[in-house]
Amino acid sequence: MTDLTEIKAVARKAAFARRKVAFDARLPGAAGRLSEVLAGHRGVPMSGYMPIRTEIDPLPAMAEASAYGPVGVPVIQAAGQALRFSRWTPEGVLKDGPFGAKVPEIDDYFDPEILVVPLVAFDAQGGRLGYGGGFYDRTLEGLRAKRPTLAIGFAFDAQEAEGLPLEPTDQPLDMVITESRVLTFSA
Repeated sequence: MTDLTEIKAVARKAAFARRKVAFDARLPGAAGRLSEVLAGHRGVPMSGYMPIRTEIDPLPAMAEASAYGPVGVPVIQAAGQALRFSRWTPEGVLKDGPFGAKVPEIDDYFDPEILVVPLVAFDAQGGRLGYGGGFYDRTLEGLRAKRPTLAIGFAFDAQEAEGLPLEPTDQPLDMVITESRVLTFSA
């Protein structure tokens, strides 16, 4: 195990603990700011995610966005590969996917231009600490090579951290939306 791997593991453990406290104390309407931001991008193909464990829930904002344009959720293809995004609707039939996240029963893949990204921790510069599989980093790198792609981290305020252990392959977020604020980062 490398030093960076150990440092990331320690940072993840601390961030998971902060996220659990925030999740347990959450109030209704946490996706309100996310809905406000997405309203400015109506009709643009986007993806959200199906929340697992103590992740902040984007489903109300995704449901609202789906009335105006395509909304997808990530589908893991295999370790070491980029994610693909299958069309999701609030009333769509779901099945169990990898890591406990639900995915649409029928695959209907498309490339989103906006990705609402789950995370373990974020920093004030748009850095993101994920779960360690590199799925979103590979995916954002590939999508951004084709065209501009907006990456929006969605998190609880408590998930902000200083001095995240980041690597050159980590894709930056363009924005982080929490239950109380919107942070925008310049490239």
